[in-house]
Amino acid sequence: MSQTENSTVATVLFFKLMPTYLVELLWLIGSLFLLTILQRYFHKVLQAIFLLLTHNLAITVSIFSFLFLPGVIIHELSHFVMAKVLRIRTGKISLMPKILPKGKVQLGYVEVASADFFRDSLVGLAPLISGMTFILLIAIYQFKIPLFEKSGFELLSMLPQLSYILKTNDAWIWIYLVFTISTTMMPSESDRHAWLPVILFSFALFALAIFFGAGFWMEKTLSEPFTQFIQIAVIIFSISNFMHIVFYLPLFLVKIALSKFTGYQVN
Repeated sequence: MSQTENSTVATVLFFKLMPTYLVELLWLIGSLFLLTILQRYFHKVLQAIFLLLTHNLAITVSIFSFLFLPGVIIHELSHFVMAKVLRIRTGKISLMPKILPKGKVQLGYVEVASADFFRDSLVGLAPLISGMTFILLIAIYQFKIPLFEKSGFELLSMLPQLSYILKTNDAWIWIYLVFTISTTMMPSESDRHAWLPVILFSFALFALAIFFGAGFWMEKTLSEPFTQFIQIAVIIFSISNFMHIVFYLPLFLVKIALSKFTGYQVN
């Protein structure tokens, strides 16, 4: 087959595969984007409640930090371990909360030296990888959710009916761990600074692989595990989104009630 024919077949295959992969990726990106929004609003309403109760910003930050301590430990240790694995120099580790400008709160940090964009992106991604892994293990082995036996849409439809989880041993402890891990596993703005070059490089590599004839092999070998990974990731994010919504609604009402009772407004 000539180079021209190879290019034509590769182009046809590219446009055949892209809709499938694009739908899966958009599904994942949408779930991740929703979690980012819900996390921000949940943290904001919870901090407002503590501030209305204590009238002290330092105490509010301390309570907030203690509440999410398990997730913060996993988040910061993930950065540290990934940096060590990739042979990047690390410095001080802190789990003490810090109030940043514009009312933001830093629950912890790890000093990591800058490396190349690929290793920097992996260090930034580490908390998300470890958080998803912990949630996956708890979902499968503690909550007995059949993640590998059903499709993504089937599992999504099951979420509101997962009341049997409450019947498991120490259910509320595991629910608390899933929640605190999921609400702290999102990479911060500084963690995401090296992601754009990696994403662009990955898309370019994918397009080149399709163009030079690797598309058939990719479709046969990688399509199924790629799709399964995306579906499982979406389920993990959906579990976290569902929990954020369930907990946010009553807390929002509590905030309104406290504002009316105390006469203070906290935005």
